[in-house]
Amino acid sequence: MADVVIIENGRHERNYWGDIWRYRELFYVLAWRDVAVRYKQTVIGASWALIRPFLTMVVFTMVFSRIAKLPSDAAVPYPLMVFVGTLAWTFFSTGLTDAANSMIGNSNLISKIYFPRLIVPIAAVVVAFADFLIAFGLLLGMMIWYRFLPSWHALFFPFFVVAGIAATVGPSLWITALNVKYRDFRIIVPFIVQLGLYVSPVGFSSNIVPEKWRLLYSLNPVVGVIDGCRWSLLGSDIYLPGMAVSFAVIVLFMWLGVRQFRATEKSFADLI
Repeated sequence: MADVVIIENGRHERNYWGDIWRYRELFYVLAWRDVAVRYKQTVIGASWALIRPFLTMVVFTMVFSRIAKLPSDAAVPYPLMVFVGTLAWTFFSTGLTDAANSMIGNSNLISKIYFPRLIVPIAAVVVAFADFLIAFGLLLGMMIWYRFLPSWHALFFPFFVVAGIAATVGPSLWITALNVKYRDFRIIVPFIVQLGLYVSPVGFSSNIVPEKWRLLYSLNPVVGVIDGCRWSLLGSDIYLPGMAVSFAVIVLFMWLGVRQFRATEKSFADLI
């Protein structure tokens, strides 16, 4: 018996999230392809996932600890504090940059076949998460080197990892949708990432921010993720009102990102 094709108004919208699950194999293929391409024909391959955060940690430790004489959190070695911040920031910045260009990079695929376009930028974020996992192994090695043992707070670390993924996906979807229509964002995104590196507590502790500015400073969603990771792994102090503000901004960006992406998704094939 021949298959029956049902054409029903609004059926695509109702089945959109189910389609994402049905196209999960495409998601795996895109993510694996991007992982393979990232380090193809490189001399040291995936070691770049270790070298980038490690060199950033070394530079920030020299500048902020040795030159600026900024304090660390409690009894935490300064390099460890910086590396945890670098780990979270590198994941965010890499995921945001890769996702912003993901639709343009897959223009041939998007213009030829139907699939939920949401798969493309999320697959790019997954690739950045693979780098995060590799660099996390180096963090464990540093903890052994410094003989630093995490407390029971480490049980909450996966929660802050999920928060970091959400903090990356939300803005990524929003910027990806804008980048398809306005190619200026290819120039704007690297500038935003570079600026964000210095206004986020990567090379220093959030505790040096004056109390009256902590809530305003926490509007940066990465602040809550970095502080949460340091609290869970290193036992650093945590500013709960600021954490609540950062998490509220993460939820807001996630809602705005999905909303903007879904509103413009139908026009991607024409614009690309």
